[in-house]
Amino acid sequence: MSKVTDLLGSQYPIIQGAMGVICNPELVAAVSEAGGFGLLATAFAEDVEAVREQAKVTKKLTNKPSGANLFMMNPLTENFAKVLAEEGIRTVTVSGGSPKALIPLLRDLGLKVIVVVPTVEVAKGAEGLGADAVVAEGSESGGVQGFKGVSTMVLVPAVVDEVNIPVIAAGGISDSCGYKAALALGAEGVQIGTRFIATKECIAHAVYKNTIVAAADTGTGLVNMLRFQIRALRTTLVERLLKGQESSMPDFTWQAMEDSWIKGDLEAGVLPAGQVAGRISTILSVREIIKEIVA
Repeated sequence: MSKVTDLLGSQYPIIQGAMGVICNPELVAAVSEAGGFGLLATAFAEDVEAVREQAKVTKKLTNKPSGANLFMMNPLTENFAKVLAEEGIRTVTVSGGSPKALIPLLRDLGLKVIVVVPTVEVAKGAEGLGADAVVAEGSESGGVQGFKGVSTMVLVPAVVDEVNIPVIAAGGISDSCGYKAALALGAEGVQIGTRFIATKECIAHAVYKNTIVAAADTGTGLVNMLRFQIRALRTTLVERLLKGQESSMPDFTWQAMEDSWIKGDLEAGVLPAGQVAGRISTILSVREIIKEIVA
């Protein structure tokens, strides 16, 4: 058993990325049932009890280990952490900012902490704060990005060389090729997001899934949201944003995500996805994907 599978309690060192409102309990449970480690998302959640309910539903669907992501920009993050611990979650990932203020609380709650990092400097800082592991997330990954991105191929081995805790690779991984490449770079596990959107269990709208399947290798772009960037599929809305033809940024709220990600309204918001969308050509079950990855 690798250090990462020991940390997660899962069969395989494969973490499902936290993808906002489409991290439905059915998807999370399916990943855990297939031997990976499913993650609930709290990044843009606005209701503590809704997070509790999602954790309860996930527990009803699987008795295998699962976790959750905590997003530092959300003012309710500490409350989410307490609720998740009460509901039996034992491992969380932390992203979207420095976990310095949060890690002492997480330790008091008995939680294991995996910090998502975009650079070597941030990885070393996370280790110094007591993180159990880091996710080295390359700039080709989907969703929230900083402005000093490093590609997975460069970032992962650089982080491996500088820290003494397990490193999990993220960004550009969707199949066995990416999985083996990550291990060759020195990672002990992988985190996969975009590939798990294009699955039968994910509640993302068919428009979202099919846009991923149809995407070329150049099918994503970085949308400047002022405080951060979003790597998203090049829909008509995103093309206008990239060309500066929109007078204002789209809302990045729970409602906007529900309208665009779940209801399929391509004008309501952007559809986050990594560059690896260009390698995804089918909508499969979670079990089929994980089986192929580890075969």
